[in-house]
Amino acid sequence: MGLDLPIEWLSLLMFGGLGVLLLLGLPMAFCTGSLAVLFLWLFGNAAMLNMLPSRVFPFMTDYQLSAVPLFIFMAAILQKAGIIEELFEVIYKWLGGLRGGLASATVISCTLLAAMVGVVGAAEVTMGMIALPAMLRRNYDPRLACGALLAGGTLGILIPPSVMAIVYAVVAQQSLGELLIGSVFPGLLLSGMYVAYVTVRCYINPALGPPVPPGERVGFMEKLRLLRGALMPILLIITVLGVIFVGIATPVEAAGIGTFGAFVVCATHRRLTWQTIRDAAVTTLKATAMVMWIFFGATMFVGFFILKGGQTFVTDTILGTGLPPYGVLLLMMVILFGLGMFLDWVGILLLTVPIFLPILRSLQFEGLFGFPGLEPADVPLWYGVIFMVNMQMAFLSPPFGYSLFYLKSVAPPDISMATIFRAAAPFIVLQAIGVALCIVFPSIVLWLPKVVYAGG
Repeated sequence: MGLDLPIEWLSLLMFGGLGVLLLLGLPMAFCTGSLAVLFLWLFGNAAMLNMLPSRVFPFMTDYQLSAVPLFIFMAAILQKAGIIEELFEVIYKWLGGLRGGLASATVISCTLLAAMVGVVGAAEVTMGMIALPAMLRRNYDPRLACGALLAGGTLGILIPPSVMAIVYAVVAQQSLGELLIGSVFPGLLLSGMYVAYVTVRCYINPALGPPVPPGERVGFMEKLRLLRGALMPILLIITVLGVIFVGIATPVEAAGIGTFGAFVVCATHRRLTWQTIRDAAVTTLKATAMVMWIFFGATMFVGFFILKGGQTFVTDTILGTGLPPYGVLLLMMVILFGLGMFLDWVGILLLTVPIFLPILRSLQFEGLFGFPGLEPADVPLWYGVIFMVNMQMAFLSPPFGYSLFYLKSVAPPDISMATIFRAAAPFIVLQAIGVALCIVFPSIVLWLPKVVYAGG
């Protein structure tokens, strides 16, 4: 029999210990996993030891998780094929003559890339090497240029196919197909907000984003010719998302189709070599192993916390505030934003969703400002998309936002970290507005899944 400790002190000890280990620079997976084993030994019992295999093994055998390495491999292959460079060239030739056109082209390119790769890092780094120098050469305001790139890159975690959506679907036991379809409109909404913000600012103050010189502009026929370079990636997007939306294939099968399509695209660009395949496979192995180890560690950590009464403690604490349902949701959003300043999204998802989602299921969301409310069955899907929009802010929020450091790693030396921090601020506000819109108007999330699955 292990030691006995009140849940209040155990919660402080567990999450305080996690914070200390993370501040020491230890990887998230090993922090949560080692703490889970330590607390099981100190405060658990023989029966609790069964939790180790009972929580880890289902993740090892979950069919939906096989989409994670497939989509990551697809992203790696497309990156090697030079698709990102070609897409940006096509879009910037079309929009370069407008004020702020290059920044808008960057956001639109990132939106299309998000629909192909489902991860943030690949698009952020590659677009940082291509788009940022192009904007700075044409005298764009550095903060506007960096901000557009940062915000556009985060769309990879929301617009399908999204690796985050796959992980959430597994943890929340939510239909992955519904989650992917439900994130389409919020993703396009945010992309449109970014483009509108950049355009309005540049028309108010043209010095922020001047159009490209007349000598660099091309005629309409040349623009049409350039579209051929974007044909293959657009067909790949339509194919992967289309087979999911129409119901021809499951998301996992669509990931396999997309991976095969990425091989075809790479071959048509004459870049399909054994070295390309090897590099993409190694990238996939590293990224997938990182995600799965965080899975194993965090699920044991949260599992022990729940077995010791942690979920009841958190539920009573949150509901004990007396806040109405939307107040509880706002409190959760604030907690997620705070965690996003310090933790990786995988860890945040695995630590919070098993605790927050049951609380939300128990509440009645009757709608705000006279708009329709939610059916209880819609809450997991609705919250999943809101969670993903919130996590975009985590990628941009100092001091440890991943996108900030992705961009700094490829930015010119004269672009300081302070400049990048300031560049992210207005787009974090736009993302917060996006979260608020999805909360007030749940149909932004729920309408398309209901239409697609109406006959199901």
